[in-house]
Amino acid sequence: MFLGLSRNFWFMLALIVLVTAAGIVGPRLYRMALLGSGYMAQLLCSGMFVSGRDYEDLMRQDLSGPGLEALGLFTPSVDTDEKEVSAAVFGLAGQTSIYREGLGCTLIDGRDEAELRAEAEGLFPPAPPLDRDAEWPDGARVTKGPWPEGVDGAAAARAIEAIFAEPDPKRPRGSRALVVVYRGRIVAERYADGFDAHTPLIGWSMSKTGTNVLVGLRVQDGALALDDTRLMPEWRGPDDPRGAITLNELMRMTSGLAFDESYDDKLSDVSQMLFTHGDTARFAAEKPLIHEPGTVWSYSSGTTNILAAIVRETFDGEREYLRFPHDRLFAPLGMRTATLPPDASGTLMGSSFLYASARDWARLGLLFVQDGMWRGGTALAGGLGRVFAKADATIAAQRLRRADLAQAA
Repeated sequence: MFLGLSRNFWFMLALIVLVTAAGIVGPRLYRMALLGSGYMAQLLCSGMFVSGRDYEDLMRQDLSGPGLEALGLFTPSVDTDEKEVSAAVFGLAGQTSIYREGLGCTLIDGRDEAELRAEAEGLFPPAPPLDRDAEWPDGARVTKGPWPEGVDGAAAARAIEAIFAEPDPKRPRGSRALVVVYRGRIVAERYADGFDAHTPLIGWSMSKTGTNVLVGLRVQDGALALDDTRLMPEWRGPDDPRGAITLNELMRMTSGLAFDESYDDKLSDVSQMLFTHGDTARFAAEKPLIHEPGTVWSYSSGTTNILAAIVRETFDGEREYLRFPHDRLFAPLGMRTATLPPDASGTLMGSSFLYASARDWARLGLLFVQDGMWRGGTALAGGLGRVFAKADATIAAQRLRRADLAQAA
């Protein structure tokens, strides 16, 4: 009986289907395009102007390959004079990331570029170089010699070789740098072609370690306490249950807030937060509470950016906040290559975008090995490093449920 219907009916039906599909699929495609533009602009800007890498090398190694095939549709535009990178797909969904000395690269997300650049003027005077005659970590010198007594040098060498091997071309490991520290000294290091001991490397989730230290420093200063509540403006309503979340629960990622950290879905919360939203902390803080705080552990980059915003609120001025990582962490440790950029709103992107050379990342690791003590002084409150390290043990002792695992019967 369908054959008897008029052509106009079928035309209108097809039009309705197309319009409906566009309404459903169109916004998702646009968000994916915006995400791709942001990813390309941010990674290319940081790679060129923070890490000092070549454009061609970045496009080949960081912006193509398995899982990144769709980026081939995007077109980047690099302004080496202004130190900024824009990207778009077929001229649409464009995003721009700008480099600012000492702050790294920031996706501007509609902010006035001149205003953002003015915020960084004179913020970071040139730092004195490390003492070339002093041994790492106090200085820049690394003395190479035989493996220390008690270390199986042959086994260690094989392990290092295996880390840089590429046994499966379809699944490249892409190892770029390795530093081995033994009893406070660098005993081995290796770098892939195009990288060296001075190349700042993106930390991704290692960045969270640095943010934890910054929170610990503000606790040490008395500006924060682990049992503080009502921590974000979005949570301060009289009946908002999120107001009960403590700083301690945020530090342990047991806030109970919804946040999708999956990477299979290109439009998961973490991807949208990092590459399509100029206020990363607000994006995460506006998520609803889905578990009672302190009862479920759920890994969340959003939580770390909330923590960065909480640290921000403890300062009277924006410039003091932006200098804080350098003045209290990077400079005392000698992390001369370290850069932690803010998002367009001004909150440090503590979840993912700390850049530092492999030697400087090793300095940060050594700080934790030494329980926050650094070369006769302290860069972190004594013993607080142990508090961070025991987070998993505390979670296990409290029998907290992981949000990404089925609850045991």
